Amino acid sequence: MLDHRRRGWEIPASETTPEAIFLNRRAFVAGSVAALGVAGLPRRALADEAVPNAGLYPAKRNPAYSLDREVTPEKINLHYNNFYEFTTSKHVDADALKTRPWPLTIDGLVEKKETIDVDDLVKTIGLEERLYRHRCVEAWSMAIPWTGFPLKALIDRAKPLSGAKYVRFESFLDADEAPGQKLFMPWPYVEGLTIAEATNELAFVVTGAYGKPVAKVQGAPIRLATPWKYGFKSAKSIVKVSFVADRPQTFWQQLGPDEYGFWANVNPDVPHPRWSQARETFLTTGEQRPTLLFNGYAEQVASLYKGLEKEPLFM
Repeated sequence: MLDHRRRGWEIPASETTPEAIFLNRRAFVAGSVAALGVAGLPRRALADEAVPNAGLYPAKRNPAYSLDREVTPEKINLHYNNFYEFTTSKHVDADALKTRPWPLTIDGLVEKKETIDVDDLVKTIGLEERLYRHRCVEAWSMAIPWTGFPLKALIDRAKPLSGAKYVRFESFLDADEAPGQKLFMPWPYVEGLTIAEATNELAFVVTGAYGKPVAKVQGAPIRLATPWKYGFKSAKSIVKVSFVADRPQTFWQQLGPDEYGFWANVNPDVPHPRWSQARETFLTTGEQRPTLLFNGYAEQVASLYKGLEKEPLFM
């Protein structure tokens, strides 16, 4: 019989208290952008979207990444998402997104620049399943069974040069498929991590969820999961991974520099300018519970931020 020791991010249900408050950024978006049309850019030819490696799912679960809370039902997850490329509504319709073929470009300050199809990359690296917390900046949370591989495996493949200090992630750009990209926003969606963050054991490249290839509304066919950070750091539908010397200007920093910063670490003591981060609402039950520093993953990531105490972890 296995002796399970509770890890830092696991919390008992007894810590929850009944109350549901759902906060979102839709008012911010509506008040700060204008619906100006922009031309979509051609991306790739349309093709049969059958997933060539569907037989690799479900992948074996890695027992080191487990939770003592209920996994959010897939139905809730699929109907409560942020994917502003398509809509500011939580009920995302991403059916128009063509996910096969999906070339991923790896470039910048690396020894091995390449463009590789996501399905070929998965076959090369392999898959595992991890149970992760997911905490939105809007103060709601889920627990999700992601399938994918450590981001470090991709970084090791690229062999970054000594001058590479950050990893920049760029999402797709095609306004014909994604009507939200016709809004005047700083498209494409860009996010970034330091090399140290990107090589941390928790940083995960997601290609599946709930035992099958990841759904379009969740960021198919390839996205990030950085569970100690607010969800907007985990870029969706990524087409390019670049290794760069300078800190990337990210999407939400450009759109709301007074409200969104680069680090975006979950921190109950640093409120968003318009709401508290002290508590979170778990979507499965609607119950509230205290927000944990680094979303409960402090044991794994706190050391990354030593010496940065004067930099706000959220702003």
